[in-house]
Amino acid sequence: MSNTCIVEECLTNAEYLARQENTESNARSYPRSFPFSLKKAKGVWVEDVEGHRYLDFLCGAGALVLGHNDAEVNQAMIDMLSEDLPLQTLDLTTPVKDAFVHTLLSLLPPELQGNSKVQFCSPSGTDAVDAAIKLCKVATGRSSVVAFSGAYHGMGHGALSLTGNLNAKSKISALMPDVHFLPYPYSYRCPFGLGGEAGAQAIGTYFERILKDPESGITRPAAVILEPIQGEGGVIPAPASFLQTVRRVTEELKIPMIVDEIQCGMGRSGCFFAFEHANIVPDVILLSKGIGGSQPLSVVIYDKKLDRWTRGTHAGTFRGNQLAMRAGTVVMNRISQPEFLAEVREKGQWLLTHLLELQSKVNILGDVRGKGLMLGCEFVDPRQPRDTMGHFPASREIASKIQQYCFEHKLIIECGGRNSAVLRCLCALNVPMEDVAKMFEIFEAAVMKVHFDVTN
Repeated sequence: MSNTCIVEECLTNAEYLARQENTESNARSYPRSFPFSLKKAKGVWVEDVEGHRYLDFLCGAGALVLGHNDAEVNQAMIDMLSEDLPLQTLDLTTPVKDAFVHTLLSLLPPELQGNSKVQFCSPSGTDAVDAAIKLCKVATGRSSVVAFSGAYHGMGHGALSLTGNLNAKSKISALMPDVHFLPYPYSYRCPFGLGGEAGAQAIGTYFERILKDPESGITRPAAVILEPIQGEGGVIPAPASFLQTVRRVTEELKIPMIVDEIQCGMGRSGCFFAFEHANIVPDVILLSKGIGGSQPLSVVIYDKKLDRWTRGTHAGTFRGNQLAMRAGTVVMNRISQPEFLAEVREKGQWLLTHLLELQSKVNILGDVRGKGLMLGCEFVDPRQPRDTMGHFPASREIASKIQQYCFEHKLIIECGGRNSAVLRCLCALNVPMEDVAKMFEIFEAAVMKVHFDVTN
């Protein structure tokens, strides 16, 4: 009897989903919101097995910064395959790897360009987070780590311990100890009830006081880790003043500052690195998602002073993904161009302006925020009592209904944030303007439909 696997070619979406239900883990998430089976993808459009086309404003959770099957990226990988170049090289160097490293280092702030090193990790961003924490613990000889409420740093045991989401960690015992969470400046739902610059200043002051207080209960940390724009936390940009305070305090106390740019980096905010908006220079930078040009790759870039590792201190079989390095070099060269980043800012501003206009017409859209093409809309339930800041509570139900309407009208957009009440823009950065307008047309119709249902 043959063991050859026969690939089914003519199944429906429902049939593929049934097969997936029978064979894949209950941990799967995206098929529950987007019940289809993908067949083709190009740019910002995908097609399912039944021939329906969808506008993709998820794009691999932001990993496909140039969309699906970019011609230049694909050609670079095809050329590699046709030349019999090595594809997996552990941490051996190659001309492809050398070009990738020097391209990446050339994009760093001047203070780091000649004073940094790169650690290649296993393919996911989670491993970059774990590697960075290990690096800082070895370099400082300390054990505690400071993270922030709302943070998302991955699902590995170490990275999950630094993640704010309680649902993801409530059933996992004995995560990495000595992690301390401090408040993050979430203006719309400010932990101090202030919001705006006053809230950011209060949180910055609290951060400084608690790290300098000899009775705070927190030993001098090995690292402070944060996202300049929280992604899974609900697209929450940290004000420049707060990031500057964190940088000043960590420098004064000689605590390495790690910026997680895995989702907000690679041009998504309108700058190559999101921390550039605050004009700071961190000690450690984490990149994954878009850095591999659609292929899996993650890296840690860090100040040479932290390089106290010895041979084999951090490893990973697939850290030598040459296809990802070749594709990633193409992506970096494209998105780092000033005119490309200017277009990201312009398209993001157009969308932000229209979303704010939409917000003024309805009472279910509580907040609109973000930078560049990393934007979030927090939906609320106006039928419930307001909080102490005068805002209605976040509504997973309303956000889910809007997401479902969008999907039914061929737009893919992701929910996230606290209570899964934030719909997020994570489209390709080279999305054509007409597709941005099409996205808004569908999204606006969804919001107005649900608003009418809620208020009538």
